[in-house]
Amino acid sequence: TNCDIEIHRLDGSTNVTPGYTSYPSSKRIYVMASPAKFAHIALHTTDIATARDWYLKVLEARVLFENDTICFTSYDAEHHRVVFVNNPEFQKPEKPLSNGTLHHYTFTYAHLDELLDKYAELKEDSIEPFICLNHGPTLSMYYADPMNNALELQIDTMTMDQASDFIDANFEKNPIGINFDPDDLVARRKAGASFSNIVEYVQS
Repeated sequence: TNCDIEIHRLDGSTNVTPGYTSYPSSKRIYVMASPAKFAHIALHTTDIATARDWYLKVLEARVLFENDTICFTSYDAEHHRVVFVNNPEFQKPEKPLSNGTLHHYTFTYAHLDELLDKYAELKEDSIEPFICLNHGPTLSMYYADPMNNALELQIDTMTMDQASDFIDANFEKNPIGINFDPDDLVARRKAGASFSNIVEYVQS
């Protein structure tokens, strides 16, 4: 049937999608709205200065605003990306620790050489990953920040469609990935190894 699909969101807005569809004419679909972007992460710390300096170095970020209880930083055009908070008036409700706590969060670089250069730069300042994993769809290095939060720096190694196919084919056997030595990757890259050679996923 050739007809328009009206998508009515809970906020009252409506999208009309023209074209061929199997839905009857004048079909209305009510959907929840998805976020447009991931905006920022806010971390509680009793030592804002130490946390700030670590993230400024790791992310090559800048301070946008800071006082004794809060610090806003960003590494791109966003008004803030990583925030550090030590303000008794701005705290989440106290609850016992549960199995729903944060595991890690991730920042993606555009190019392999950027990731490897960042690794080498941080290593000079004695900031080293506690684990490095080739997940297949990503090449990832995990760091512990001054509050012992786990931060992942990564690159995408394939398109999103390829990644979906890879997950379907491989994750049942190994959903975590393969350990790699970052120094070995840096040396191979400097020796002229290609992108595909560096990110190749070789399951033992």
